[in-house]
Amino acid sequence: MQSSIAELPENNATSRRSFLRATTLAGGAVVGAMPMISAARSPVTLRLQSTWPSKDIFHEYALDFAKKVNDMSGGRLKIEVLPTGAVVKPFDLIDAVSKGTLDGGHGVLAYWYGKNSALALWGSGPAFGMDANMILAWHHYGGGKALLEEIYRTLNLQVTSFLYGPMPTQPLGWFKKPITKVDDFKGLRYRTVGLSIDLFTAMGATVNATPSAEIVAAMDRGLIDAAEFNNASSDRALGFADVAKICMLQSFHQCSESFELIFNQARLNALPADLKSVISNAVQAASAEMSWKAIDRYSQDYIELQKSGVKFHKTPDEVLQTQLQLWSEITRKRSAENPLFKRVLESMEAFAMRACRWQHDTNVDYKVAFRHAMGNKKA
Repeated sequence: MQSSIAELPENNATSRRSFLRATTLAGGAVVGAMPMISAARSPVTLRLQSTWPSKDIFHEYALDFAKKVNDMSGGRLKIEVLPTGAVVKPFDLIDAVSKGTLDGGHGVLAYWYGKNSALALWGSGPAFGMDANMILAWHHYGGGKALLEEIYRTLNLQVTSFLYGPMPTQPLGWFKKPITKVDDFKGLRYRTVGLSIDLFTAMGATVNATPSAEIVAAMDRGLIDAAEFNNASSDRALGFADVAKICMLQSFHQCSESFELIFNQARLNALPADLKSVISNAVQAASAEMSWKAIDRYSQDYIELQKSGVKFHKTPDEVLQTQLQLWSEITRKRSAENPLFKRVLESMEAFAMRACRWQHDTNVDYKVAFRHAMGNKKA
């Protein structure tokens, strides 16, 4: 059949209907042809490497995000998640994504601290009293996102960043014996990252920014004496309890951190608008799920670690107060050295001034209700 729809007269609706009916009966399937062609296309695949080993719950969060993208795109977009070291070392991830060696990455902003100290402000330090969810609020609504994009432009990093996943307060860390005073840090070989390096160095420690997958081995071999990482689930999976039995809870060094998903800018911009929207919305969905999953899993592993003989202690108030005092000195010095650092800090402070006051005035003290409900019950 040589005729086409375009060749039929514009005013001959009957002829058009007859043509379509005849073509369908002849096996042409005109109406179904385009969807069949679309379905036959191969999905777009993006390779994303995390900065975490596959056994860490943080890598699981990256997989959760990928599954949401895969499901929401109806198979048109596939995120392939690789563990740390699969292509590049964890601290080299952002450069690999910028160059297109990888399409994406999953990590934290503090890992890029060496490129510009201001980047660590999204996770390190007391953040003027804001928790991680409030930092995300500042980032998305208080000017943080624009500042981060500016920093990446000055570094010529061709990446698009998505922050998500508010983390609970991170422990002071794992030690061979309890920390009872600030002087206990003097001469201690201690692992941390970001601006926390400045903080614990000022407290007297010798600091090493060991990647997460190497921390326990370094403690076991005596290369470091103590270390912080993040939470009960990660710490348990990584094997901290095999090399230390004391964990100090509560610290201001990283009490307001969140995760970062980065994508190669050109690769992301080449996607159709609806697939870019899928990624953006999957980030928000993953952020909510991560915060709920964390409460469930961290609380379970907190109990399991205690069963295995780990002793948890609250960090003394003297240490916490010293952290706050030293942080003020560190940020003053960094602000004088780095104009972008100063602008990020001022933006955070302005947002915290109203957001923290609102939160403190509004939220009830949940400890009161918990203590009342539990009474003398054993936790």
